[in-house]
Amino acid sequence: MDMSIVIPAFNEEKKIGRDVEAAAAFIDKEDLSGEVIVVDDGSADRTADEARRAAVPPGIGRNIIRLEKNRGKGYAVKTGVLASEGDVVLFADSGACVPFANARTQIERIREGALDIAMASRRLKGTVIHRNRSLKRRVLSALFRLAARVVTGVPRRFSDTQCGFKVYRGERAREIFAECKTAGFLFELEVLLRALKKGYKVEEFPVEWTCDLDTRLRPGDHAAGVARELFSIRSMMKKHKR
Repeated sequence: MDMSIVIPAFNEEKKIGRDVEAAAAFIDKEDLSGEVIVVDDGSADRTADEARRAAVPPGIGRNIIRLEKNRGKGYAVKTGVLASEGDVVLFADSGACVPFANARTQIERIREGALDIAMASRRLKGTVIHRNRSLKRRVLSALFRLAARVVTGVPRRFSDTQCGFKVYRGERAREIFAECKTAGFLFELEVLLRALKKGYKVEEFPVEWTCDLDTRLRPGDHAAGVARELFSIRSMMKKHKR
C-alpha cells in the first residue's frame, strides 16, 4: 500500500466527515493505493459514526478505530500509526488546518528515499497563515518552544514541533511509535527526539495553515501537565543514551 492517512479525533462529529472525505480524495487524486485511519479517542458524540458515513472513493480503505475512553492524542496517533500499512504515513489533525496537497513534495521525497520524516511548520519562510492563533496562544507557543529546548534539548533548527501535520516513511513511523510512551499532545516531541537519536533524516517544510477555532487544545489550562511531560521525555531520552 502506498499511503496511510491517520486522523486522531475527540468529539469531532461536526468536522470528521469532511476530514475523511478530503483525505480519501487526496489519495485518489494522486493515484495512490491507500487508506484513511480515524482513531476516535473516546468521544462522547457521534465522531465514529460520522467518520463511517463519509463518502470515500472505491478502492480507498477506511479504518475507524474506537477507543472506549479518552487516552490522549499521543496514544490515539500511536494506535493509528501502528495499525497503518502504508509505505508513507501522514498524520493530520482534524479540522483541515493544512490542505493535504501541501504534502505532495514531501511524500515524493520520502518515496524516493531522500527523507524519513517531514514536519509542517507555521514559522518557516514560505508558510502562509490564512487565520492565525490568538495572541495568548502565540505567546504560550513561544514559551513552550523555549521550555522544550531547555528541558529536552530539541535542536533550535526545528521551529514548530507541534504543528499537527507530519509525513513519515511508514516503516520508520511504525518503529518509532512502537517505542513512544507519551500519551498526551507532546508525543510529537518524543517522536522527533527518538528519530534524531536513530540518525533519521528529518526536515521541516512550509505550508498553508488556517487556525481551527474549534480546537480541543487548551495549553494554558494544562501547564502543569505539559511540564510533567517535558521532564518525562527528558528522562526517557537520557535512558535511551545508555
